[in-house]
This record gives sequence, C-alpha cells and structure tokens, in this order.
Amino acid sequence: MSTSDLYARALKVIPGGVNSPVRAMKAVGLDVPLFARRGEGAYLEDVDGRRYIDWVLSWGPLIFGHADPETVEAVIEAARDGTTFGTATEREVELAEEIAGAVPSVEMVRLVSSGTEAAMTALRLARAVTEREPLVRFAGGYHGHADPFLSEAGSGVRTLGIEAAAEGRVVPYNDLEAVEGVIDGAACVFVEPVAGNMGVVPPAPGFLEGLRGLCDESGALLVFDEVITGFRVARGGAQERYGVLPDLTVLGKIVGGGLPLAAFGGRAELMERLAPAGDVYQAGTLSGNPLATAAGLSVLRRLTPDVYEQLEQKGRRLDALGRYGRFERVGAMATLFVDDYPALFRHLLERDIYLAPSQNEAMFLSTAHGDDEIDRTIEAVAEATAGTMLENR
Repeated sequence: MSTSDLYARALKVIPGGVNSPVRAMKAVGLDVPLFARRGEGAYLEDVDGRRYIDWVLSWGPLIFGHADPETVEAVIEAARDGTTFGTATEREVELAEEIAGAVPSVEMVRLVSSGTEAAMTALRLARAVTEREPLVRFAGGYHGHADPFLSEAGSGVRTLGIEAAAEGRVVPYNDLEAVEGVIDGAACVFVEPVAGNMGVVPPAPGFLEGLRGLCDESGALLVFDEVITGFRVARGGAQERYGVLPDLTVLGKIVGGGLPLAAFGGRAELMERLAPAGDVYQAGTLSGNPLATAAGLSVLRRLTPDVYEQLEQKGRRLDALGRYGRFERVGAMATLFVDDYPALFRHLLERDIYLAPSQNEAMFLSTAHGDDEIDRTIEAVAEATAGTMLENR
C-alpha cells in the first residue's frame, strides 16, 4: 500500500493521521507524512520502498542504529520467556544497577514507561519533598505533555484543556538573572542541561553551576531532564560532561534501548519517599517491562569510552555543516539552524536524507553512521546552499 493510501486510512481512525503531532510533518510543508516500514543501521525505509539516511533515529534512542543485532537478539531471548509479568524481575534490578553505576547523581532509580511519566512523577516527588507547588522551567524546553509542563502561567499563554495557574514560572534558557527573580518558593527548577527541543542549545558557561547555586540557596530541587542527553552526550549524561549534579534526573530514550522505557532517579533520601517505601504514590503495570529492560541492558552495557570517542570523531566530521548555517553540536546530538528549514528538509528528503521534520529538534549520530552517510549529507546541504535556498542564521 502506498504512503498516500495509508495516510488516507489513518486520517479516518487516528486524529490527524498520526500518534504524535510532529510526525504529521506539517512544519516542513509536507501534505503526507513519512510512513516507515523498516530500518537497518543508519537507514530508514518507507512503505514505498525509498531508503533514507536517517538522522532522526526514533528521536535519539538508537545509538547503535536501527535493528542493532545484539539488541534484537536480547529482546527475542527475553520474549521467549514472556512479554510481561506485572511483578518484579531480575532484569529490573540489573538495569537499575547499571543506571546508578553510570549517572553520577543517581543512587536509586524508579523505572517507568515514558519520559512524560518520568518527568511528571519527578515533579510530584519534588513537590512532596519541598512542600511547595510552583516549578521553574525554561521557554522552549520540553518535559512531556503533563499539564504543568504545558502551562504557560505568567506568560499570557494558555494551552487548551489545561488549568494550571501559578504552577509554572517560565523563563528564558541560559538566563540566571531571570531564574533568580522567580525561584523563591519554588519546589524545583526543571531543565534540559543541553536544550534539545529548541534545536540543540548548549548551556552557557556557568549556567548549570549557577542553577545549582540558586537551588541550594532557595531550597528548591534541581531536576535535570536527561531524556535526550542521558547516555548520549556522555555515559553519565550531561551531568558527567559538565560536572554539575542535580537532585533528581529524568531519563528515557537510550536507557530503554529503543523500547518504551524511561526512569527517574536521585539521592536515596529523596527516592525513598516513593511508595511503597514512602508516601508519594507512583505505579505502572508495564514499568520495568522484561523486553524493554533486556533491550536497555544490551545497549547500556556496550557504551564504553571507545563508543563515545567514535561518536565524537563522527561528530567532528559532521561539524563541516557549520559552513552552511549555525551548527550546534554537543556530543552525538546536533542542529543546523538555517532561515528556511522546511526548504532544507524537503531538499534533503528528495535526496534520500531524513532530517527531523522540525527546526526545533536534533540530529542524532549513531555508531552506524559512517563517513559516506556524513559526507553525502554535507554535500546535499552544500547543494541546497549553492542554490540560494538557505541563508545562515
């Protein structure tokens, strides 16, 4: 069945024809979204049989590329023993140990099924610990679609369906003075230590350290949303890379090896407030799912220093994109900022190169991307620039 036929069917039974808004690809001017059929390594194949160099990689979790054989085998082996149990398993303990051993600030961890779930529960825990309600977060950041993270209280913007007055104090990213002005009485500061949802924006020198200091002074907790950066910019995430430790950390994507799994963790004294040890309730039937924990363990156990050096070398080669726009990269995540991103997206898609269908998202490197895929991408961007399609931002 063709893409257009499949989209027509989807529109009849799925709102907008997609199960997550960015997949509709309206922001880049497409009338019909891409429907994937399969992936292998650095490549994605659509239902029409076209094969693309994939720089989206399911929005980041596939650090070893699509259909990584070791991950696939780990999932198959786990499935033979059962796909879900709803009770504790050994792999849950092993994955929690792996996370706690890698992420500097994490002593205890709770496994959940999505980044949204992890973020909303980390916020609930922070509010319980501090006995405060408001949170400070940053314009352009994304922490899932739970109500407090979509509210724009104080900004004059209201998200339909949400009543969250006084919950959110939204300030500009990299602006410590703005944080200082609103942090009094806040339960926590919620931040992507490297912004990944306004395009990749690194923290300004001293920004994360400043947030740590402001939280210590005010009694607010510092929460790092490392759903994107965790295990991607370093094995221990952005907190390892920048040497700043939060009170709580939210993880997703790579931690589940490409399957639906997320986590949040922190110091034991905070995490032990969670039920059944403490009084902050959280539960989930599929939390610690055996297939997802098998995939996560398969990936995390292979993330050696050599892997990160390999990714950094590939990243340095990709840095040549900086000749054609403002290029920001931290480790294995990057964004090329240009004035007409939709035109760039369509130009590359015609040449079988798939970028994120939004300027506000990242490119993701994997070990499966080789020199050929990188060079082809750079050449295609250069071609777009030569055609006066783009201007530097």
